[in-house]
Amino acid sequence: MPKKTGKLSRRDVLKGSTAAGAAMALPWLVPATALGAESKPAASERIALGVIGIGPRATYDLGGILKQPDCQCLAICDVQASRREAGKRLVDQHYGNQDCKLYRDFRELLARGDIDAVLVATGDRWHAPASILAARAGKDIYSEKPCGLTIGLCQALDDTIQKTGRVFQAGTQRRSVANFQAAVRLAQGGKLGKIRKLMASVYTPSIETSWLPGEPTPPREVIDWDLWLGPAPWRPYNHRYVEGGWRGYWDFDSGARLLDWGAHTVDLCQWANGADDTGPVEFEASGKTINARYANGVELVIDCLGTPFGQRPGWVQSLGTCPVRFVGEEGWVETGDNGGIEVQPESLKEELKDVIGKRLVGLDVSTHARNFLDCVKSRQKPAANSRVMRHSHIACHAAALAWLLKRKLRFDPAQEKFIADDEANGLRIRPARAPWAV
Repeated sequence: MPKKTGKLSRRDVLKGSTAAGAAMALPWLVPATALGAESKPAASERIALGVIGIGPRATYDLGGILKQPDCQCLAICDVQASRREAGKRLVDQHYGNQDCKLYRDFRELLARGDIDAVLVATGDRWHAPASILAARAGKDIYSEKPCGLTIGLCQALDDTIQKTGRVFQAGTQRRSVANFQAAVRLAQGGKLGKIRKLMASVYTPSIETSWLPGEPTPPREVIDWDLWLGPAPWRPYNHRYVEGGWRGYWDFDSGARLLDWGAHTVDLCQWANGADDTGPVEFEASGKTINARYANGVELVIDCLGTPFGQRPGWVQSLGTCPVRFVGEEGWVETGDNGGIEVQPESLKEELKDVIGKRLVGLDVSTHARNFLDCVKSRQKPAANSRVMRHSHIACHAAALAWLLKRKLRFDPAQEKFIADDEANGLRIRPARAPWAV
């Protein structure tokens, strides 16, 4: 896609070369796919994608993106050789060629002028720094969640997107799934009466500050341990970290794991409350809930369910993971990842006839990816743009700090600061290990 600069874009160069070739009647051969045959857009009209981090989640995301005919993955970057190579096999098999290039250091991928957009799907610690560097390099970004390890990084990421004018989509794909959209529509449309309470399910928060036993560090070309750690504090290598065992460790994880689900469920509650540009004004942990309140009086109950599967007291058990419930004076609606939706009173089911029984699974990323790609072309804001991400992620981080500090926290969502609490304000940021601060 063309960049908003005074320089010739990749597409301009391609178009110019084609025109010049036609004028000179050169006998060059162009593949049919490059000309847009077989209902596939011409190469100059495809969004060129690079992938930063290619573990299980990125592989899932990429499956939805590769289906889009107007996007072509050109490059894969990962600090682990085995993952890089697996990513290349996936991409090359899809396109039937060997063209996907591999990188260990994502900065080399960002230096390519022919890359329009990136999928950032590293571990949490790298999401914001990689996205910020990508925006500065002129790339549009689809970032997995949580998009920032701290309140400060969420602010810095959104500030960078606003300054650079890049398109940003947070991987909170439930904003693009029909059953969640329908539930929000009921809440915002007044069908439930005045909204009184919003319920968001999350994992039980936890913090692990120990280190796994040190092991010999592999060669950098096998696993670049320094780059894997990135901005996180140094610690000895252990294979379990790089195999996904980093989750739950304070240095690597976001908001004591609260954002694993909260980045989705609190985000949906923000949306239902019409609060995409603000957030709650107080937070207090009590038992298995973190109770928050908006300035308009609406209560947000963040319910710490424990494990993602199994019994969930107080929730409709059949609706799957990441359930949310919106409660008004005249009714309520609840939905989750299996696509089902429950509502009271029964008369409201008529409002949901387009989604009831269709089992539209909230884990599918295809529609969310499509929204991102459309916005890359139109330069409009995606469903989960950086400003939406900023406020919903900050609400999650504030809730996690209330749980961590075990006291009520008052918060000013306009200033994005805790009121009269220096300790809480100090935890809005974490120092980054040199040279990885952005």
